[in-house]
Amino acid sequence: MESSYPWRSVLITGASSGIGRALAEAVAAPGVALHLSGRDAARLGEVEASCAARGADVRPRVLDVRDQEAMRGWIASAGPLDLVIANAGVSAGTGGRTEAPAQARAVFDTNLGGVLNTVLPALEAMAAQPPGPDGLRGRVAVIASVAAFIGVGGAPSYCASKAAVQSWAEALDMSERRRGIRLHAVCPGYVRTAMTLGNRFPMPMVIGAEDAARRTLTGISRGKTRIAYPFLVYAAARAVGALPPGLRAAIFNRLPAKGAAPDLR
Repeated sequence: MESSYPWRSVLITGASSGIGRALAEAVAAPGVALHLSGRDAARLGEVEASCAARGADVRPRVLDVRDQEAMRGWIASAGPLDLVIANAGVSAGTGGRTEAPAQARAVFDTNLGGVLNTVLPALEAMAAQPPGPDGLRGRVAVIASVAAFIGVGGAPSYCASKAAVQSWAEALDMSERRRGIRLHAVCPGYVRTAMTLGNRFPMPMVIGAEDAARRTLTGISRGKTRIAYPFLVYAAARAVGALPPGLRAAIFNRLPAKGAAPDLR
């Protein structure tokens, strides 16, 4: 079965579960080369088998996005790339308490450092490629979150790291268009994945990983710089994020501690 998407060479980080796995399976088809990375060899092997059954040429690599040199070498060896998706990320809440320094560093190292380790070498490789049929040298998508638009005390490093990559991708898109490269900031709301299974609070308008992958890929194919969904969750995040910080702090401090950490994705 032919792919409903135009890309023939796709690289995805964090592809062993959740949105990453759903993205890989959605683009897998005969004639598609899939470069997939993850830290869990067994789970990555399952995704490899699933995508290969769909006819894709799957090229898995077990590695950590925090390893700058390993990421650079992997991307440089992948050959021409139509689409790169920097999906790998971690979520961590504080339960309303002060965030531990080690947790903050771990979240930033993956959610920000891992994105830099993916996107920068991808841009370098794409800039050297000839334009494709659509006139572009390639596309790069960064998986951020609607948490990028609302900083809350329950997940400070998560919100801040997602805000950084969302803003960076959108700003970078302005200049990279001149080189024939597009960037996309993907901002999902709550998605039903292993990352959110432990959430002990309501997750309004939660969607499945397959739905998230479809919305993401549709937005990329349509050339949207910011791909935020579901709309009502996005709109609510923007509205609450626009409140004065003091008012947001007062609201947050009245919430039960167990429900204070919005672990999105």
